[in-house]
Amino acid sequence: MADFDLAVIGAGASGLAVASVAARLGLSVALIERGRMGGDCLNFGCVPSKALLAAAHAAQSARRAGRYGVHLPEPEIDWQAVRAHVRGAIAAIAPTDSEERYRRLGATVLRDSARFVAPDALAVGGRRITARRIVVAAGSHAAVPDIPGLADVRFLTNETLFDLPEQPGHLLILGGGPVGLEMAQAHAGLGCRVTVVQSGSIAAKEDPELVAPLRDILVGQGVAMIEHADVVAVQPGPALVLRDGRRIAGTHLLVATGRRPSLADLGLDAGEVRVTPRGIATDRGLRSPTNRRVYAVGDIADPAGVGPRAFTHAGSYHAGIVIRRALFRLPARVDYPALPRVTYTDPELAQVGLTEAEAREQSHAVTALRWPLAENDRAIAEAETAGLVKLVVARGRVLGAGILAPHAGEMIGAWSLAIGRRISLSRLAGMIVPYPTRAEAGKRAAGEFYAARLFAGRTRRLVRALMWLP
Repeated sequence: MADFDLAVIGAGASGLAVASVAARLGLSVALIERGRMGGDCLNFGCVPSKALLAAAHAAQSARRAGRYGVHLPEPEIDWQAVRAHVRGAIAAIAPTDSEERYRRLGATVLRDSARFVAPDALAVGGRRITARRIVVAAGSHAAVPDIPGLADVRFLTNETLFDLPEQPGHLLILGGGPVGLEMAQAHAGLGCRVTVVQSGSIAAKEDPELVAPLRDILVGQGVAMIEHADVVAVQPGPALVLRDGRRIAGTHLLVATGRRPSLADLGLDAGEVRVTPRGIATDRGLRSPTNRRVYAVGDIADPAGVGPRAFTHAGSYHAGIVIRRALFRLPARVDYPALPRVTYTDPELAQVGLTEAEAREQSHAVTALRWPLAENDRAIAEAETAGLVKLVVARGRVLGAGILAPHAGEMIGAWSLAIGRRISLSRLAGMIVPYPTRAEAGKRAAGEFYAARLFAGRTRRLVRALMWLP
């Protein structure tokens, strides 16, 4: 007899979701976590970063209030109060992810490291446990590039950034992806000097048509952008030395160059679990093909070679698949075309499905539909007209949607549903949305597909003829 029905390694979002459902269904569950309950998202990622951004957005709103005829002095930044706000946000959410809550649900919470010692057994501290099913939800950590001199200077990652006791004078950010851009805007808004250095273009995975206005906004807020620049060395200071000879010096350095799965010390060979350079190999149902007792979820899962998706909502989606498969023995599999992603700058940059370039690379006969916020009444009323809704359409259906707008993350869900459920473009163009809202921009973009046909000469002649009917 196994000690537990289910063992979950990792108490981040995906691991907690699986453990919660299994425990509430009456299964015996071991929840194993060596670090902080709640994982990266609660303690070092989504929650503290959005709390810091909220403070920065408040400061920027005060600076820009003059556009409404409201004139305010330059905001005074109390760094310790900002830190207290960030810590308060974490503390308010922490009880939901706490050890106490999961013990009350009936789980056995083990606060130690876990490693496989057999296909069905784990060593947790000095204890050996067995389980019928094992879910690996060990998450990921900041990727640190191999740059000469980097190891010799004090640098920050998302795991240490929010513990800074002092306000950075000049924050250097190595990496122009979502984390780099969000923290660039946050610190610039709070009065820090910020320089972003990126080897290619910033937000390289996103549609360049949406990235361009975001770049202009960030530069306008004081963020220095150095793109297409290779860092060949890091010097004390810290300072970044570029291939072209430039030396960029600052007071603090944030490394934001992506994520890597946390595979070390898990003993995956002993568990007969196959790994790839990107994580734990699984089928599309997130089950290990070499040890069918084992599932992987969250940042660590590499289903059918498509690669991990390092988003908290992807981990929650994974948890639902594993619950259906491992607990209820129902068919379920990963399907990513409707998986959204958001960069939480202001305005936010949200994307679901294919970008225009990706659709063309896949040989789709693409039509790109656009509606700028400069032609949206709500945006005009609030003097927030920088932004765009862009739809990528083929054969009457939406393949992808990109939105650059305030609260774009709140708007992208409708388009995720449209792609996932294959809702026709004609139905989307005919949906009723409240006025005035920015959501109208999406409806208008969909309607553009039919505008040329509607107002063509043939339709005009038809309407004139119909007018003669009684």
